[in-house]
Amino acid sequence: MSEPPAASTPAAVPAVDPAVDPTVPAIDVVGLRKSFGAEEVLAGVDLAVGAGEVVCVIGASGSGKSTLLRCVNRLEEPTAGRIVIEGVDITDPDCDVDDVRRRIGMVFQQFNLFPHLSVLRNVTIAQEKVLGRSRAEAVDVAVRTLDRVGLAEKAGDFPARLSGGQQQRVAIARALAMDPDMMLFDEATSALDPELVGEVLAVMRTLAEEGMTMMVVTHEMGFARRVADRVVFLDGGVVCEQGPPDQVLGSPEQDRTRQFLRQVLERE
Repeated sequence: MSEPPAASTPAAVPAVDPAVDPTVPAIDVVGLRKSFGAEEVLAGVDLAVGAGEVVCVIGASGSGKSTLLRCVNRLEEPTAGRIVIEGVDITDPDCDVDDVRRRIGMVFQQFNLFPHLSVLRNVTIAQEKVLGRSRAEAVDVAVRTLDRVGLAEKAGDFPARLSGGQQQRVAIARALAMDPDMMLFDEATSALDPELVGEVLAVMRTLAEEGMTMMVVTHEMGFARRVADRVVFLDGGVVCEQGPPDQVLGSPEQDRTRQFLRQVLERE
């Protein structure tokens, strides 16, 4: 009696380098829908992010911003639609999602550092376990990456000894140490005291200036105005308005955008 065929393992699909083929977006979201039970949080989002582009996503709480970001690297499973990363459809059942995720760095609201590990070890552990780097190579990358975010002198400290802003910068360094092609930021400053926000935004601004592809969910309108190439206003699970920062934040076309911005200004 013949053996049944072995289950196939999703194959890694080579990415298309958007720098070589500028017609290929780094991120291409097409007709994205996401429901939690009967509640539809994303109701048909279409959004493309070019290589080296900085896109800031704004909107009221509950508008679907964080869900959109989490769907981009499949931390949330889309209900419908397609998400294509550098030419690879990660919603394809045959896609090796873990392989694609290696190209995407993500920074969350919470720092998610290992409290029992030093700053240096927090930045080296994923390099060794996911990328297969040697300890020496991982340490070398970690030291350079921590220096990049201004924390080289904190390598031997534990997270509890750091401020919230420093912990978030370690989280950024940890993501950068994996050599991602793009970075996703999910309200990276929302858990910080106001006086610590600036140091994290400064690191993000430097990344943007260096040409990193970035998709940033934020309530920091000043950052969006100064750093973004494009601002996307999400409302009710759909893109309500998008365009250059001066247009969307300064002279929005949609009444709903104007209403949202008035409410934001009243809180500041």
